[in-house]
Amino acid sequence: MSTVKYSAVVLGAGPGGYPCGIRLGQLGVKTLVIEREYWGGVCLNVGCIPSKALITAGKRVEEIAHADVMGIEVPGKPVVHMDKLQAWKQSVVNKLTGGVRTLLKANKVDMMVGNAEFTGPRALSVTTAEGVVTVEADNVVIAVGSRPIEIPGFSFKDRRVLDSTKALALDEIPRRLAVIGGGYIGLEMGMMYAKLGSEVTVVEAADQVLPGFDPDVVKLIERKLKKDKVKVFTRSQALGWEEGDGGATLRYRAPDGEKTVDVDYILVTVGRRPNTDTCKLEATGVAMEGRFIQTDSQLKTSVPGVFAIGDCTTGLMLAHKASHDGEVAAEVIGGHNAHNVAKTVPAVVFTDPEIATAGLMEHEARAKGFEVKVGKVPFAAIGRALTTGDTDGFIKVIVDKKNDRVLGVTICGPHASDLISEAALAVEMDCEALDIGLTIHPHPTLGEGVMEAAKAAIGQAIHVVNG
Repeated sequence: MSTVKYSAVVLGAGPGGYPCGIRLGQLGVKTLVIEREYWGGVCLNVGCIPSKALITAGKRVEEIAHADVMGIEVPGKPVVHMDKLQAWKQSVVNKLTGGVRTLLKANKVDMMVGNAEFTGPRALSVTTAEGVVTVEADNVVIAVGSRPIEIPGFSFKDRRVLDSTKALALDEIPRRLAVIGGGYIGLEMGMMYAKLGSEVTVVEAADQVLPGFDPDVVKLIERKLKKDKVKVFTRSQALGWEEGDGGATLRYRAPDGEKTVDVDYILVTVGRRPNTDTCKLEATGVAMEGRFIQTDSQLKTSVPGVFAIGDCTTGLMLAHKASHDGEVAAEVIGGHNAHNVAKTVPAVVFTDPEIATAGLMEHEARAKGFEVKVGKVPFAAIGRALTTGDTDGFIKVIVDKKNDRVLGVTICGPHASDLISEAALAVEMDCEALDIGLTIHPHPTLGEGVMEAAKAAIGQAIHVVNG
């Protein structure tokens, strides 16, 4: 058994771990990144990137089907060749994951493939293809990520029961698909398969899909789900399933009694859990909050020299949050006085239409006791949206009535994911609505809507009637 020593070791090469490793290399810290399966983590391999590739394909199919409104006629119904679609999706993944290894190597970061377990606070035993290696370090960054939650009676080992990873790798478009969980992952996947031709049924335990989101957003998404012929059953709980003739029969309890639906696959999307049980974490002695690792603003744990970032820590389970965590931890290890003190972590849901938020949503601001003013502009009032034929949705800017500070922005509509970064900057910089309103935005663009909504919040909108 060989032993290697490093100044820093990063356990996990996902969207938190690999940026941490790269930044450590840039800072001249002798670093090793250990990964057991996916360079780039779940996000690049079986999560964010492949799902958005398939979601784009679904949206493209819908656009082709409705191109006749622009005078463009496409004879016949679009045919989706799933094998070619999967091959294209994988080519995108391969480019990005190959880039991760290239960047680590370029920054003089060592890489090791293997299954690592802690033997002490800063010591690991790594089982590799060549044998067991003991790794010791002055600093360790735990970036082990998360995995889908499995619920009783729905084992991911069963062929008909899918987690998000299996759902993204199907070699066929399911004729009938049930989705357990109407949160953002369930709706992203469900709407995507509906656009590709599946009959989709969503079973959600809460009173609404997208629990916790702005009611105006939920109303709009529910309308689009209905338009896409997605059946939604709220206040309903999945009970179990049985193999039937050429499919599965899902049993669920609805408010008016027990019901069944026949499907080909059952996708379970009820949340994710941290992988803190996969690496003998107890050997480190770090303080925990349930299954999550406690950290401070520098991503330090309760044990000196041990850091934790991303999904295995408390806070939002988002790739960009993990990346920021990783860079902050690297800076601290490199001797800089860095802290993660972000005022907001923007969130994006790739449903149709897209949803994006930064700062507080309207109902959250009111619940916190703020007296607010709200500027809301529909995409139908934005010239660029009209020229694309994609006008569902709105941009909403929420400001503090006391001083016109921007508390948050909610966007539901085309390219919400691209528009939200300006809003995140406004919240981060503690802007007033007028700071956005006085910033000249190019025309014709969707971004004009953010400017107009900010002006509307203070009664100065030009292209919508001020409330």
